[in-house]
Amino acid sequence: MTQIPFIKMHGCGNDYIYVNGFEHDVADPVAFAKRFSDRHTGIGGDGLILMLPPEGDADCRMRMFNIDGSEGEMCGNGIRCVAKLFHDDVRPGVATVNVETPAGLRPIELAFDDGAAVGATVDMGEPRVGAEHNGADAEIDGLTLVSMGNPHAVKFVDDLDAVDLPREGPALATDPRFTNGINAHFVQVLGRDRLRVLHWERGSGPTLACGTGACAVCVAGKLAGLTGDRITAEVPGGELVLEWQQGGPVLMTGPAVEVFRGVVVQ
Repeated sequence: MTQIPFIKMHGCGNDYIYVNGFEHDVADPVAFAKRFSDRHTGIGGDGLILMLPPEGDADCRMRMFNIDGSEGEMCGNGIRCVAKLFHDDVRPGVATVNVETPAGLRPIELAFDDGAAVGATVDMGEPRVGAEHNGADAEIDGLTLVSMGNPHAVKFVDDLDAVDLPREGPALATDPRFTNGINAHFVQVLGRDRLRVLHWERGSGPTLACGTGACAVCVAGKLAGLTGDRITAEVPGGELVLEWQQGGPVLMTGPAVEVFRGVVVQ
């Protein structure tokens, strides 16, 4: 029997099971994610995130697995928690953490409250707009397609409460026009600096927040002339602050929270 310590963390309710890969190995992360992400028979979460030793010059490396075991390229809420975990468990006192991801290197500035890491601002990289970056053969009417290292489809609506998320979310996420699936986001504009968003993530379903999705929404809003450089995205789990000046990276600021720690036995 193998004992694997874990840490349950969340960013705006986007919760994952974290394992410190500097100290512990998960031999089969796909099986681990499927088994322990279940909210009834496992720990519960939107998936599994491994904080691993870097392969290059970064401080650490992140791998993220969805509930269904599929591996994602990037997780905006998850990477803030990785930076907090690196600070808390690997290098106490560090204020800047550089994290390797399949979508590229992401620099993160931690935020502190009385010495405790409570959130972070992440340089999420430059967005790539259009079908060619998001696994579609052509542009699709009514959608803005934005890649933040993983693919997103943004749809603006007049009334978010009228969106039938359990029906419309998976229909868009599994639309055959997207060769690898896509993350779906439905957005209501509240003002030049504020939006409401609902998320449906490929491999996970509805989530309380999607960091890369909020970045995509920020880009889509500005390109459509609906918002300015800086917005607050109201997501079901809280609020994220996004900043984007065209031609540069998207900056995302939000919380990183440890919930509890435990040990699984396999």
